[in-house]
Amino acid sequence: MSLASDAAFWNRISRRYAKGAVADQAGYERTLERTRALLSPDARVLELGCGTGSTALRLAGHVGEYLATDISSGMIAIAEEKLAAAPVPSLAFRAATVEELMPEAARFDAVLGFNYLHLVHDLPGTLRCIHALLAPQGVFVSKTPCIGDMNPLIGRVLLPAMHAIRVAPHAVVFCATELGRHIHDAGFGILATESHSSRGKDKDRRPFIVARKR
Repeated sequence: MSLASDAAFWNRISRRYAKGAVADQAGYERTLERTRALLSPDARVLELGCGTGSTALRLAGHVGEYLATDISSGMIAIAEEKLAAAPVPSLAFRAATVEELMPEAARFDAVLGFNYLHLVHDLPGTLRCIHALLAPQGVFVSKTPCIGDMNPLIGRVLLPAMHAIRVAPHAVVFCATELGRHIHDAGFGILATESHSSRGKDKDRRPFIVARKR
């Protein structure tokens, strides 16, 4: 699948996605709390793959500047509707890929990617872009499904079948160890790897990773 077809997929399901409940609310709240503690009041923050903006709206009021982006214009439209209903002066939404943000290199103190890295087409390339977008000593925070640590049938059978009939976007299969290696190789030092799941079966399958730009 191409970036255009991925965007079309998310545009198509954006309204339905917006109505869905968080699968692990307690784990999500822990992630928000931990992330908030990493951000200073004057921080310039970039969120990649922001979806309909729920996380951005929870975090942006605690920092100086917060840009939330997503490949899907449909998702961003919903996020902007939420922002209009509950304005946060420091928050802006934009439909963009990480590559399109490259002219803003070295601008951000923190880059956030929640449920994001497993959906990119070029994981090493995306991580290099994130590294470039961060200011010196900037922090990258990720929490994403590691499909390689789940039931092998998901990556080998289910996902290819869903891609073939276009009911799922592109997804990358990697385990937590591989993800950590990719982050390190992109020029980061990993400061923490944590599990925020409140459900035992998801422990270590969605690692919360904090990494600093070297």
